[in-house]
Amino acid sequence: MEELSDRKQKILAAIIEQYIATGEPVGSKTLLPLLPFSVSSATVRNEMAELSEMGYLEQPHTSAGRIPSQLGYRYYVDKLMNNYELSEREKRTIEMKLGTQVRSPEKVLEKASSILADMTNCAAVSTTPSDSAAVIRRVELVPVGTRLAMIVMLTSSGILKSTIVRTDYELTLDVVEAFYNIVNKLFIGNPVSEMNLAFLQTLAVSLGDKALVMTPLLVSLSELASTAGKSDMLLEGQSNLLHHSQIASNAYELMEFLRKGEPLSNLFSSHKDEMNVLIGKENLYRELENSSLIFSRYNIGGRDSGTLGIVGPTNVDYARLIPSLKYLTNVVGIILTDATEE
Repeated sequence: MEELSDRKQKILAAIIEQYIATGEPVGSKTLLPLLPFSVSSATVRNEMAELSEMGYLEQPHTSAGRIPSQLGYRYYVDKLMNNYELSEREKRTIEMKLGTQVRSPEKVLEKASSILADMTNCAAVSTTPSDSAAVIRRVELVPVGTRLAMIVMLTSSGILKSTIVRTDYELTLDVVEAFYNIVNKLFIGNPVSEMNLAFLQTLAVSLGDKALVMTPLLVSLSELASTAGKSDMLLEGQSNLLHHSQIASNAYELMEFLRKGEPLSNLFSSHKDEMNVLIGKENLYRELENSSLIFSRYNIGGRDSGTLGIVGPTNVDYARLIPSLKYLTNVVGIILTDATEE
């Protein structure tokens, strides 16, 4: 990326910020009063023409002003943008909307994504905590009938899973006690990644005469552990994409892409920076070539656990959005960390 003179930098920044604010191509007459220095309209036109030749600006119509190119946005985000600093009032507003009541990670992330979609008028995406090294922290067996029970499992990553199990035998106090003895010995404190078929086969052999009674309960618990080690994609505000003219031509294609989940999840997992900004064709997928993808990673107990971000047009307000997303992600991490430590 070619380095720009100070004057070109200020002109490029002014054009991008004006285009973000209005969505309209910027001409030299509009630009002049926005610049922090005095210069003739002819000089500005020459500079804009050179920026266009260098690939930082585009001219959508012959007589129109200029709009930023994807390269221009990249230069702006990396070198020119002054990140907006959230006020204490804005921080408190985010905290109040999110709330501090301890909930499951899915509920916390659903709320955070909803807040983000409303704040940005973009689609908000997030992934539930994923940690193959997470261990089973707590298991509860709640009988809801003589042969029907709910199993609830909590992992060290804060993932709470539950399922209903029907058995062929009555859930007597002896059965419940035997279940907890096995769970405390073989499940509690062990990684969810170890709860696989080989583990179940070994467990079944060791149960002896308890196998028929215990197997349905322990298989269900192992399946919960298996799902707890996988991340789910959550999506909020996808209809916001229809409001942006820049991506209107492929908005439905983009929404279908987001609905699939897995491609975006793979993209998230390939970028490990705390804050990631992918503009247009920097994204690996054709469906995102007219969009910007901005996402931040949240931590639970100091471990990288998941992602929260937005998908929108390339003319999003990067300077305001990035610090807001960063703060929201940090609060999500604190809430989920507190939940796992209780």
